Amino acid sequence: MATTPKYGLITIGNALVDLLAHTNEEYIAAQDEAHGMKKGSMNLIDEKRALSLYTEMNEPVKMAGGSAGNTMACFASLGGKGAYVGKVSNDGLGQSFADSLKSENIHYSTMPLEDSTPTGRCMILVTPDGERTMNTFLGAAVELTPDDINEDLISDAKVTYLEGYLYDPPQAMEAFIKAARIAHESGHQVSLTLSDPFCVDRHREAFKDLVQNHVDILFANEDELISLYETQDLDGALQRVERECAIAAITRSEKGSIIINSGQAYRIDAEPVAQVVDTTGAGDAYAAGFLYGYTEGLSMEECGRIASIAAAEVISHMGPRPEVELSTLLQKKAA
Repeated sequence: MATTPKYGLITIGNALVDLLAHTNEEYIAAQDEAHGMKKGSMNLIDEKRALSLYTEMNEPVKMAGGSAGNTMACFASLGGKGAYVGKVSNDGLGQSFADSLKSENIHYSTMPLEDSTPTGRCMILVTPDGERTMNTFLGAAVELTPDDINEDLISDAKVTYLEGYLYDPPQAMEAFIKAARIAHESGHQVSLTLSDPFCVDRHREAFKDLVQNHVDILFANEDELISLYETQDLDGALQRVERECAIAAITRSEKGSIIINSGQAYRIDAEPVAQVVDTTGAGDAYAAGFLYGYTEGLSMEECGRIASIAAAEVISHMGPRPEVELSTLLQKKAA
């Protein structure tokens, strides 16, 4: 007799501590010229560059982050029960990351790295238009291996969610495939977020293989999906993805989102926001909202609506995690 999974969602990704600060367009332009810092994108940096950049940040705010970590935090805030898999080091930042997850009632049991590699961190610069530019020192995060994938944990979740940002080192790729195999053998589903056009450009063919052969639910923004399939427009990309995975949720900023499922396209309006303060984590929150609705058995339209509400809350303030309980916000919206 089949048992009900303990967790609605398990997310796997780069375990990072976020450092966020406001900046201006001139600074980003100067950094682009000097260091190739592309506005609105994610740039990989080394530890030396991370330390240098930190000294230039204006009153940075520190919080546990990482894309999949943000998704899990939002999922828990909505009332979902979940777990997180990601590698930190046995240092102060690593401990604060673990403590943050546990304080949100998120199961976290990945063993920390016991060497000199520090916990990863992401330096996030936010311009006045709310756009975030990320500079990531991965540190211990890239040391996640297939050995960190606990079969009992993965088999006890309705959906296993994979973060595209993690898909660089070979052992992380192997960990993804192992997790997807365990999930499917357990009769459960696998989700992937493409994360960033930067990731798509680096791993296009590997991502295509993942989507075709291992992924049931795909998350991407418009630019990422067009880049994945190298099409001229969104319609062409949507036609491709419809043939290759069961569900695709494509975000389009203020234009809302499009959900493709079983030959139908559902167009979801963006939730109104008084002011966009910081877009960091918008896609992460959207995925959390959608997957919360999905694991609760709601319709595609309802999943999309919850996703939009979660994303709107996150972009209305600094930082990628909700400032209010999303479950309470949903109740207010329903009243």
